[in-house]
Amino acid sequence: MTRTTTTPCRTVDPITLEVLRNKLDGIADEMEATLIRSSFSPVVKESMDASASLFTIDGTTLAQATAIPIHLATLIPCVARIIETFPVATMREGDLFILNDPYLGGTHLPDFAVIMPVFHGEIPVALSCTMTHHQDVGGMTAGSVPTDATEIFQEGIRIPPLRLRSGDAWNDTLLALLKQNVRMPETFLGDLNAQVAGCATGARRVQELAAVYGTDQLAAMFAELLDRSERLTREAISALPDGRYTYVDFLDNDGVELDKRVRVEVTAIVEGDTIVFDFTGTSLQTTGPINAVPSGALAAAFFTVRAVTDPLIPTNGGCIRPVRLVLPEGSLVNPNEPAPVNTRTVTIKMMAACMLGAFRECIPDKIPASDAVVMNGIVWSGIRDDGSRYVLSEMIAGGSGAAIDRDGLDVIETDVTNCMNLPVESLEMNTPIRMHQCAIRPDSGGLGQYRGGNGVIREYELLEGTARITHRGERFFSEPPGTAGGESGMSGESWIVRENGEREDIPSKRVFTMHRGDRLVVQTPGGGGYGPAKARDADAIAMDLRNGKTTLSQAR
Repeated sequence: MTRTTTTPCRTVDPITLEVLRNKLDGIADEMEATLIRSSFSPVVKESMDASASLFTIDGTTLAQATAIPIHLATLIPCVARIIETFPVATMREGDLFILNDPYLGGTHLPDFAVIMPVFHGEIPVALSCTMTHHQDVGGMTAGSVPTDATEIFQEGIRIPPLRLRSGDAWNDTLLALLKQNVRMPETFLGDLNAQVAGCATGARRVQELAAVYGTDQLAAMFAELLDRSERLTREAISALPDGRYTYVDFLDNDGVELDKRVRVEVTAIVEGDTIVFDFTGTSLQTTGPINAVPSGALAAAFFTVRAVTDPLIPTNGGCIRPVRLVLPEGSLVNPNEPAPVNTRTVTIKMMAACMLGAFRECIPDKIPASDAVVMNGIVWSGIRDDGSRYVLSEMIAGGSGAAIDRDGLDVIETDVTNCMNLPVESLEMNTPIRMHQCAIRPDSGGLGQYRGGNGVIREYELLEGTARITHRGERFFSEPPGTAGGESGMSGESWIVRENGEREDIPSKRVFTMHRGDRLVVQTPGGGGYGPAKARDADAIAMDLRNGKTTLSQAR
């Protein structure tokens, strides 16, 4: 990561600077709220799979919404590629730019970045940016996340950096092309317009700031905010013990070679006020789509650095300046085009888990036990009896790991993901599916003085016709490890109960067909426990029994 030298703002008092910082964070959150509330698809308006961020005109993160770390960090290379292709000096008021290609700055094809330059008069002052996971962008399966893809061309439409709007003139040719290549064009355009609305909200609010402070003063304050976060982050890193800390874990498979485990290895090298994350030793790129382009490692690193340093440090691009990544070419974390990448979420989550695992050796009193490291993605698609098509995605969480002084949380997205579980009402309203069970999975959290968070049980029945299901899971062949004598959480599992009563086990990654009357059962892993189980407080055990979080046999 190249460090850019800026001149600190000496004429602004700290109180004004802090007011500005909080204002910028508030703008990013308002952008996020506008985006979520304006979207059409349940994956955005219910699961909140979208993000918003402000950038300086040189492409540095300025402020982030409380959203999804994968998106927020992936926007960094997206913005870099946009301003490389369309220099800011050539941009004009009202322009919009779009990108989704992972090999040109993106992350996976359903995630579209939209970037809007912000002007005060004729002077560019910032970039307003949003990213949304679109319900479908074409490809070989509905939802555009085929677990058996072997090249990116099977995953959907690829959009290089393009101009979506020039001033007030839309690129109608591009919009027509996009509509023709997705299964749910009205939903796609609705979510895309919501992204534009989010960007416009950010632009309007930043223009109001520029009217108060002026462009020169605003730019100087932006620079000081970035430099301050860098200084504070370097101070926090300097307080960590120097050394090399290595951690290894394994993914179930790549979705194609189902019996082949995939290695993720990272060495965190702390030296002075810098950190290097070296992924040498990680598996070569895979045949199936769990590969993650370098933006994924950047997202995991950004999250990890914020987790192991002071949480009060303002989050912006200054925080990542002391960090460098070593990503072997042709590996799982830096694949060569056209390797498939659509199921990269679990790989990025595992990268973050390994980074935190490495720091567990360095600062054991600060890093909790392992999270479930899952975000089970289910895509439902089919045609109702009335002939209408449906495509719907949901993200299903596991449990978080226990900390040194508290239990893990049940059924919660952790680390680089931050989506919500899809409400049963939304699922049943948008698909011909009945939810028979949505419950905490008892005993799935690892035993310990502090218990790991439990996963969830979700049981579905298809009510009409046939449906194609894309199932993206993880931790079916391994368990989230405990720490300091704590035990591992349960692994995950999924199966179908056919209408005739026959049970069919589902591997963690599979595309399959369900028929009317079939039931799908999904059980997610729990987090690891912390400390020896015999040290657990008797009142805590009794409360777990009352709340259905553990069974009598495990309590005994």
